[in-house]
Amino acid sequence: MHSSNVSTHGMAVAPHHLASQSALAILREGGSAIEAMVAAAAAIAVVYPHMNGLGGDGFWLIVPPEGDPIAIDASGAAGSLATLEAYAGQRHIPHRGPQAALTVAGTVSGWDEALRISQDLTGRALPVARLLADAIGYAEDGIPVTASQAHATASKLEELRHQPGFSETWLVAGEAPRPGSRFRQPALAGTLRMLASDGLDSFYRGPLAERLAQGMATLGMPVTLGDLQAHRARRPGPLTLQHQQGTLWNLAPPTQGLVSLAILGITDRLKMADADDAQTVHRIVEATKRAFALRDAHITDPRHLDVDVQQLLTPEALQPLADSIDDASASPWGGGKGPGDTVWMGVVDNSGLAVSFIQSIYHEFGSGVVLPDTGIVWQNRGAAFSLDPQHLLALAPGKQPFHTLNPAAARLNDGRVMVYGSMGGDGQPQTQAALFTRYILQGGAAPGEHLPSALAAGPHLGPVLRLTEAGGTLCPRLYRAPARAGARRRSAGRFQRSDGPRRGHCPPSQRSA
Repeated sequence: MHSSNVSTHGMAVAPHHLASQSALAILREGGSAIEAMVAAAAAIAVVYPHMNGLGGDGFWLIVPPEGDPIAIDASGAAGSLATLEAYAGQRHIPHRGPQAALTVAGTVSGWDEALRISQDLTGRALPVARLLADAIGYAEDGIPVTASQAHATASKLEELRHQPGFSETWLVAGEAPRPGSRFRQPALAGTLRMLASDGLDSFYRGPLAERLAQGMATLGMPVTLGDLQAHRARRPGPLTLQHQQGTLWNLAPPTQGLVSLAILGITDRLKMADADDAQTVHRIVEATKRAFALRDAHITDPRHLDVDVQQLLTPEALQPLADSIDDASASPWGGGKGPGDTVWMGVVDNSGLAVSFIQSIYHEFGSGVVLPDTGIVWQNRGAAFSLDPQHLLALAPGKQPFHTLNPAAARLNDGRVMVYGSMGGDGQPQTQAALFTRYILQGGAAPGEHLPSALAAGPHLGPVLRLTEAGGTLCPRLYRAPARAGARRRSAGRFQRSDGPRRGHCPPSQRSA
C-alpha cells in the first residue's frame, strides 16, 4: 500500500481517520476550512469519545489568507451552584462524579461562533445539518472501537463504572468493549439530530438545554439552566510572539498558551542550531521550567489577571529568562503535572484559510457522568479549581477554570502559515516547542524542505525528556504519543503530510504564501 504526501485542494488532519474524512468531504463540497472543522469536531466527538465530546470545551485559532488570526474561547465557567460552601469539608474538588461536572460545556458554542466567522469571511454557509450528518451516522450506525477507547475504558473501569450513566453508555455486558467491535451511541445520535434541526444554540437556549438542565438537577450537578443560557463563546485577542522565524500565535488566558509561546521566545534568544544536540535539549527543558513558573504565577480567569500577559512575551521580559539559563546545570522543576486527554485537529482549505482547533473533556471520559437521554459525557475541567479561597485558581460561580488546551499557529517570514498542536495536558507546551523547534532546526526554514523529514527524525519526535522533581534531574525516554504527522501547502498549491498519528495526537498543517 502506498500513500501520498501531496494534496491539491486542502488538508485535514485528526487523530481518527473518520474525522479527517468528514472534514475532507466538506472541503470537496466547497465548504470552508472552518465548516470542515465543525464537521470534524462533531465526528471526533463520536468516534473518539473517551477523549472529547459535546460535554467539553474547545478553543480555535483561525488564520485567514490575509490579516490577523481570530481566536475563539469556547470554554465554560463554573456553575452558579459551584460555591466553596458546596464543597465544604473536602480537600480538593473530586475528579469524577457530579461534583466534578461543575462547569458549563462550551465547545458547541465554539462551533456556532466559528460558523458565523466562516460566513463573514466567505459569504456563504453549508447547512448545520450537513456538517453534523457524518457524526449522526457514526453514532447511529456504530463505529469500530479503537484500541485507545478499549484501553481507556478497561483501565478506568473500576474508577468509573458506578458513575451515573457510565456503564449504560460505555460498557458491553458490564465490560469494556473489545477493539474492533461495533459501538453505537443512539442517545448521542438523537442529541446531534436535535442540534441539526434546532440549531447549535439550542444546546444553551432551547428544548435541548432544558433537557440537559433537568438531567443536571437530577444528578446533583452544580450547573443550571440559567448557567447554560448565560454562556457565550468569546473572541479574545490571541497572544503574539515575535520570533526570528516569523510571528507565532496562541490562546490567551484561561489557557496556558503563554507557556507555549514563552518557551519558544526564550529558546529563540539562545541561538540553537541542532535539534538533537544535548545542549539544545537542555535549553528547551530549562526554558520550559521558566515558562511554567510564569503560568503558575499568573494564569487564571482573564477577569482575575494581575498582569497584562502579552507583556510577558516582550523582548524585555524574555531576555532575562534566557540569560538565566546555565548550560552547565539544571534548575529545580516545580510545575506541569497531571493527566490530560484531548484532541487537536488542523484544516487548511484551497483558499489558504487555516484552522488550529482543540477540544477536550479533560481526563479520559471527563467526570464519567453521562446526562440522561443525551449520550453526553460531561467534562471535569472544574477539577482545576482550588478550594483554597486565597488561591489564584480559587473556585467561584461564573469563574473560568484554568485550561491546558492551547492550539497554536505561526506565520513564517516567507509567508507560510503553520497550524499545530498536541494532546497531553500540562505537557502540551513542551511538545509544541519540540515540534516547532525541530521543524525549524531541521529544514523548516526553507520552503523546499519536507515537514515530515523534520518530524520523523526518530521513532516519534525523537528523544523527549521527562522532567522530574528530584533535584531538577532529567529522565530521557521516548515520548510515546507525540504529534507526529505533518502537512503543508507549497507555493504550487500542493499539500504534504507525513505518516499517521498515534494514540490521539495528530499532525500539524502548514500552508505557504
